[in-house]
Amino acid sequence: MTSEITLFVNPTAGRGRGAHAAQPAASALRAAGFSVRTVLGENAGDALTRARAAVADGTGALIAVGGDGMAHLALQAVAGTRTPLGLVAVGTGNDLARALGLPVRDPAAAGRRIADALKNGELRDIDLGQVGDRWFGTVLASGFDSRVNDRGNRMRWPTGRFKYDLALIAELAAFKPFPYRIRLDDGEVREIEATLVAVGNGSSYGGGMRICPGADPTDGLFDITVVGDCSRATLLRVFPSVYRGTHVDHPEVTVHRAAKVEISAAGITGYADGEPLGPLPLTARCVPGAVRVAGL
Repeated sequence: MTSEITLFVNPTAGRGRGAHAAQPAASALRAAGFSVRTVLGENAGDALTRARAAVADGTGALIAVGGDGMAHLALQAVAGTRTPLGLVAVGTGNDLARALGLPVRDPAAAGRRIADALKNGELRDIDLGQVGDRWFGTVLASGFDSRVNDRGNRMRWPTGRFKYDLALIAELAAFKPFPYRIRLDDGEVREIEATLVAVGNGSSYGGGMRICPGADPTDGLFDITVVGDCSRATLLRVFPSVYRGTHVDHPEVTVHRAAKVEISAAGITGYADGEPLGPLPLTARCVPGAVRVAGL
């Protein structure tokens, strides 16, 4: 493996933590003997082009410094290659790092973990979800949760996570279940009324909401959590238990396991790793061993 590695940095992650996190992470990597170059980019598209160029040029690893959005962007550059991915998780949610048991908001520790892994060959292949040509590492969300995302993304004020709290309240006021068509592994089409359908390669989204608590990114299968046709009052009662993952014990919640999922519902946008994929219908496939991660 070449000793030159690439830091892929989002300077705005975690309200500026991304820019500050790059330095201690880079220092830890250089102290271990690595030559470090940094990729920023003028925007997401330009940054991804530069990251893909680094991978094509044979960088020893691509290390995403930021949150789940930056990790998602990095996956588009390294998925399907043998270039290791490192995560310096300093964003707001950091759900991919949490799912993999990696340091969160400790860039020096993350840098040391990655350096040790690269030097000692401690690399592990994990599964990814794929929708068209887009890859994701955590959860594909659709339904009530993606409607909250839609509304929050349209809001100019307030900033930060508080706007998503307000978006949640607004969506609750207009809440009603959605008619879905779902097919698992080319089986029969199921027509259901559901509050949301979440397709988990990882267990959590939204900064620790364990919507798919049993998801294992090394088993070649998604965990699909379906929250059924429940009332607003039931949703309010069940919602807090998502942080513990105990919502799956509620009678209105079912969990399925499949390697391929087709989801259709009118007026619903799919989000993966917190990033918009586009309107349903969408087909997601679990691709075993699609990315090599350092430090697991």
